[in-house]
Amino acid sequence: MRARGAPATFAIAALTFVVSVAIILLNWIEPAALWAGFIPARVSGTSYFAAQYKLAPLILTPLTATLVHGGFLHLGFNLFMLLFAGQQCEKLLGWKAVAVLYLVGAYASVAAQWLAGPGAQVPMIGASGAISALMGTYALLYGRSRAKAIGPIPARVVHVVWLAVAWTVLNLMIGIMSAGTDMPVAAPAHVGGFIAGLVLARPLLRWRSGAAEPRPVSFSE
Repeated sequence: MRARGAPATFAIAALTFVVSVAIILLNWIEPAALWAGFIPARVSGTSYFAAQYKLAPLILTPLTATLVHGGFLHLGFNLFMLLFAGQQCEKLLGWKAVAVLYLVGAYASVAAQWLAGPGAQVPMIGASGAISALMGTYALLYGRSRAKAIGPIPARVVHVVWLAVAWTVLNLMIGIMSAGTDMPVAAPAHVGGFIAGLVLARPLLRWRSGAAEPRPVSFSE
């Protein structure tokens, strides 16, 4: 399955790869997570770390957090999903829309993480929240081409649910494999990003092409 050009996806993937690999190889995961990660307690000004250390500006941490990963397995899973969903979304929506999706997904994911635990002191790192926005858009725009209806449930809804379940299971696997890094998986962030992708899918498609409804897309093998 090939996509015709995806500059935004490949640029994001390349930046994420270079920065994350450098941090991992230099054994800077913990200090990078502290400096660049999103700490929910910072929003209310109750973060212990913010009182003790000079950290990245809070408003930028949804973005800086996407460049830090807990290890090669964490990074590998995220890059795989980014390249898959990003290329397919960029084929339909263009590079500007993918950049918007990734940006909004990053902020929506930390908002969801904050709502789930506003007093949490543990830094949230990784790009999976932003990538989940791409997955949400992919699920909606490509959903009618696959799943079958189950009783009164439309095929498109079945496909979106299937992707959401698959994404949740995948992240549970990531959590198990990255347990040694002491960086727990931020499940609320993934849900927040996914919902952002679902909400933005059709508006971005209209912005790109003026289409009233998304249409199934054929792939070339």
